[in-house]
Amino acid sequence: MLFVNDVIEEWIRCQKDWMYLQPIFDSPDIMKQLPAESKRFKQVDKAWKDIMNGTKANPNVLKSCIRDSKNLLQRFRDCNEALDKVQRGLKEYLESKCAVFARFYFLADADLLEILSQTKEVENVRPHLKKVFENMADLQFEPDKTITAMMSGEKEKIDFLSKIDPKEKKVENWMGEVENMMYMSVRDKMKTSIEEYSDVPRNEWVL
Repeated sequence: MLFVNDVIEEWIRCQKDWMYLQPIFDSPDIMKQLPAESKRFKQVDKAWKDIMNGTKANPNVLKSCIRDSKNLLQRFRDCNEALDKVQRGLKEYLESKCAVFARFYFLADADLLEILSQTKEVENVRPHLKKVFENMADLQFEPDKTITAMMSGEKEKIDFLSKIDPKEKKVENWMGEVENMMYMSVRDKMKTSIEEYSDVPRNEWVL
């Protein structure tokens, strides 16, 4: 039974990692950015599906493990070794993105991967804005996908001094531009506010 226990442990580990990585490497953007890891995952994916098809044909898992324990154990160990390499490569990839745009450190890996897996659909970043920028509820996207303003959770709108064009840019780069424009635009509003303080009635100025 020693082999059987080992097989089941490796099987469960493989299943857990495969379920986590499969939707990630279903994304064409991730596959393009991580070609080596994508190729390695595809090999594991094929092996995993072959094993699952065999299990479906003979659904008594215990009997399958007993009958083919040595072969199954080695296949699962090979798969798990490959999946470990895939996960290391994925971690290094995410770290490289965070190194460019440090606010990505505020995001869970799942949220960051969701953003990175849809680089062409720039508006899909919207649900994650509050996690990246404190109290930024939304960005104003124009029909041409340029960004011209930001909105707070209280619906306060601040127009950007100049528009940001995220097209053909990596998400960590154009979000860095949003961060810089946020600082510049808020600073400009504060400057204008100071200049108008002595001329505008206070009840109007506060609003």
